[in-house]
Amino acid sequence: MRYYIWTVGCQMNKADSEKLAAGFQRLGLRPADRMERADIVVLNTCSVRQHAEDRAYSKLGRVRLLKRQRPDLKVAVMGCMVGLKTDDLRRRFPFVDVFARPQQFEPIIELVQGPAEDLGGEFWPTTFAIPEGPTAYVPVIHGCNKFCTYCIVPYRRGRERSRPIADVVREVEFLASHGVREVTLLGQTVEAYGHDLPDQPDLGDLMRAVSEVEGIARIRFLTSYPKDMTRRILEAVAELPKVMECFSLPVQSGSDRILESMRRGYTRAEYLAKIRELRELMPEAGITTDVIVGYPGETEEDFQQTLELLEEVRFDKVHVAAYSPRPGTIAWRKLPDDVPADVKAERLHRVEELEARISLELNERYVGTVQEILVEGVRGGQPFGRTRTGKLVHLDAPARVGDLVDVRIEHAGPFALRGVPVDALALV
Repeated sequence: MRYYIWTVGCQMNKADSEKLAAGFQRLGLRPADRMERADIVVLNTCSVRQHAEDRAYSKLGRVRLLKRQRPDLKVAVMGCMVGLKTDDLRRRFPFVDVFARPQQFEPIIELVQGPAEDLGGEFWPTTFAIPEGPTAYVPVIHGCNKFCTYCIVPYRRGRERSRPIADVVREVEFLASHGVREVTLLGQTVEAYGHDLPDQPDLGDLMRAVSEVEGIARIRFLTSYPKDMTRRILEAVAELPKVMECFSLPVQSGSDRILESMRRGYTRAEYLAKIRELRELMPEAGITTDVIVGYPGETEEDFQQTLELLEEVRFDKVHVAAYSPRPGTIAWRKLPDDVPADVKAERLHRVEELEARISLELNERYVGTVQEILVEGVRGGQPFGRTRTGKLVHLDAPARVGDLVDVRIEHAGPFALRGVPVDALALV
């Protein structure tokens, strides 16, 4: 029996798909390279943005045709498009056999082979995917308690649920035994880790435990939430050699009025204070952020305040998106989508222009320096990896995947660096 899993969305979705694939393989199923060759097709969906949903609907259209040709094909839909109530989805897609919420693997497994109690458990603590390279994602906390007005995640992934430290360490040990050298600890709000556990460890405690795993050279983490990022966690990042000084810290807006409407839980001043605290401990840390433009009620003045914040902080990278209403969210229910599409597009373009300029200026500072790179893979014959601060680096000389290599940076662009391993330069 063969399976095919199609995945769209965030790193958490990718990790969920890998875990489901491990469960299938544990039951003796083999992967199919195309869904036309599979006996079960699983679509792991995302509903954070309209584009992701549109891709899933398009894929479902293709699956519908395939199911007509092969009525015995088993079809499952999982991920953030699946909420508590699936009546509407069932009406629209009656050919789907199972709808499963994120991390709800059991109904899909049972679709294949009936009840499988040995694979059960909320996090499938003994089922791990075989990694395909030197890096791996490790979910450590699922769900979100924040309920920002524009976000569907809490309604789809539920409340925050942390994995015990021992379970996370067990998975990291497994990954290390299969050649992984860098793990990224994942959570919708990763600094909330441990709040719900009996002894209430924090992300710093988890980082210390993972740092003890032999073979692991690097630890990253994302995504961060400003109010959850405590001084104690920041000090752990600064003190632990294996933890990378790289932060994903979404701000979403530079306007207090918009931040309050979004229910982000902090002010502009509080966000900037957190940035200052971070940089006092780690002046060279890499910091990326997320911004939404065209949120309901956003005026030109509000948007200018966002641009001013981006100029002030000078993020290494800005992930910008135009607001689109997500059915089921607070903003969808209560706020009119009143910023015209052309205004959203123009504001998005202005943020992208600003980001490209600042990113280039920051990257040019790396030219002439030597940076430690973990070689993550080879693309187009060229090895690539990242600095400790998260900068993508393309190498102009051969390097072995999985090695930590000292690289002299010779060229900088707005989105990547290029350099030559120091060992290769010594041979010239």
